[in-house]
Amino acid sequence: MRFDSSFLDNLRDRVPISELIGKRVSWDKRKTNAARGDWWACCPFHGEKTPSFHCEDRKGRYHCFGCGASGDHFRFLTELDGLSFPEAVEQVADLAGVPMPAPDPQAAQREKERASLSDVMALATGFFQEQLQASGGARARAYLRDRGLSGRTIETFRLGYAPDDRNALKTFLASKGVEKQQIEACGLVVHGPDIAVSYDRFRDRIMFPILSSRERVIAFGGRAMSADSPAKYLNSNETELFHKGRVLYNFARARRAANAAPVIAVEGYMDVIGLHEAGIENAVAPLGTALTENQLELLWRMTPEPVLCFDGDEAGMRAASRTADLALSGLKPGRSIRFALLPEGKDPDDLVREEGRQAFDAVIGKARPLADMLWMRETSAGVFDTPEKRAALETTFNRITGAIGDESVRRHYVQDMRDRLNAYFETSAGRTAARPGGERFRRGGAPRGHRPGEARAGRRYAMSQQLARSALVRGTSPLPVLRESALALTLVNHPELLTSEFDDVAVIEFDHPQLADILAGLMTLCADGLEMEREAVRTALSERGYEDFLDQIDRQIRNSREWTATTEAALEDAREAFHQLLSLFKRTRALTLQKRELERDIAEATETGDDEAVPRLIQSLQSIQLEVERLEHQDALIEGFGILSGRVRGAAGK
Repeated sequence: MRFDSSFLDNLRDRVPISELIGKRVSWDKRKTNAARGDWWACCPFHGEKTPSFHCEDRKGRYHCFGCGASGDHFRFLTELDGLSFPEAVEQVADLAGVPMPAPDPQAAQREKERASLSDVMALATGFFQEQLQASGGARARAYLRDRGLSGRTIETFRLGYAPDDRNALKTFLASKGVEKQQIEACGLVVHGPDIAVSYDRFRDRIMFPILSSRERVIAFGGRAMSADSPAKYLNSNETELFHKGRVLYNFARARRAANAAPVIAVEGYMDVIGLHEAGIENAVAPLGTALTENQLELLWRMTPEPVLCFDGDEAGMRAASRTADLALSGLKPGRSIRFALLPEGKDPDDLVREEGRQAFDAVIGKARPLADMLWMRETSAGVFDTPEKRAALETTFNRITGAIGDESVRRHYVQDMRDRLNAYFETSAGRTAARPGGERFRRGGAPRGHRPGEARAGRRYAMSQQLARSALVRGTSPLPVLRESALALTLVNHPELLTSEFDDVAVIEFDHPQLADILAGLMTLCADGLEMEREAVRTALSERGYEDFLDQIDRQIRNSREWTATTEAALEDAREAFHQLLSLFKRTRALTLQKRELERDIAEATETGDDEAVPRLIQSLQSIQLEVERLEHQDALIEGFGILSGRVRGAAGK
């Protein structure tokens, strides 16, 4: 059922989102400011001990800084409770005391037909389950037993068996009063104008019911028992209930388990079930095809960084490569994917049966980020010993990063790939036939002869991200502009601001890579519940390799006498200076973005010969440039601020 946007807006306005969500969470009294409609709680979408779930009545939105879940009233109900959108709308309308709009008769009829088809699929599921336990299902039961599945697991996944009979299911359903058209509409029989008599689609197969997000059977997958079968696995055809590219096997169960661990995408039904048998319930699988864009969105609805588990052979690497390209347009801050590569010749089910859960956990623990997979794919087999080949490699990465939809994520990917390329080009300058990293990457991720985490000059892409950052910190990269340094150091030296000014901190985007990394680290520490005390935060950042860089910007700040960013400043002085700095930072950033847009517009107008537009655009650009230069030279901090106020900690002797 479709709803008018004004009707939905009216519901959002009438029901504070905190009222809806407050029925499912306990608000944190320390961080919540009810008078402002600003609410904090432990996230209901993932397990946590400290509140990182934020809800704003004014905006009618929620966001979790831990797992990335976000949305409005209706998204909350569909994501957490698995309701359909119409059901979520109806529930909010009940809270608002607003009657639902009159239903569309055609839509109501389609919904009725869908419900009747669901009843038919439930009957078919029961039939297949009974056949598995009957005498004709002995061979199928033996197969499942040999695969290590317990009776409880077989019952949990409602596994069944389709007899080797062209009419067994059709006859059973007809005996229950199911009409021929309904059986055909469910995809349970093969029929058509060239087929005189329809017959059962699934015969002599182990049956895997495929469930919707509301845990209703919408389709089946069948594994052939005969080695002579032309198709080892066969899925239901597309029906009113089932669209293969929009469904993940085990979605509903994995979504519930995703509170404790990231979702893992594996290849097939038996992989999911075998992992469940080993105690891993957060696995899903596409339905016999490559992962689709819709299925990737389903994964992101469950977890901000799903792990895609592929076979370690060439086919697995090709699948990983396709998925990496598919994910680029959907990347957002805090939303990505990771890749886990299995030992060659092993699938997840084999691994947990033969070597136990620990072996599979170890593979998942070594999952590599998307950026690493893209780098490996483009460089591991190439030779870039000429300027032309290096330029081609750079062009390739420009094309890849250009496909990223989110501007901030794209900017960081551009910087990351530039750092990797620079590191490679620097170390390979004297070689005659250079290969990135010196040799092909092994499955463990590091080049041969190189232990993970070991520092090697010019090989930052072979290190962990944290070590790579610390190597960059120790390098000769230029210091940030003073204003950015002051903002970052204020937060490090006065971490109480991370909680009291969380919303303002969350919108900061530093251009300098080390500051961006430090800010991300601070946000993570805050979301993880670290005690926001200066020494604890300093220690945590030092352990991540930022100690030297923090010392550098501390000297930069002290040389410029920006005392409110230092440890000596009182908290209230630091808070006031922070807001002044942030205001100038935002204004400068907005002007810089306008400047870039105008530069692009001027270039385009020049190319197209739009002589009237060029002078006007140049005049606007000059005006913005003057404003940018004025702000760049303006100091947000009043000289001596804090010392005269008498609130500087221990500043008397400074």
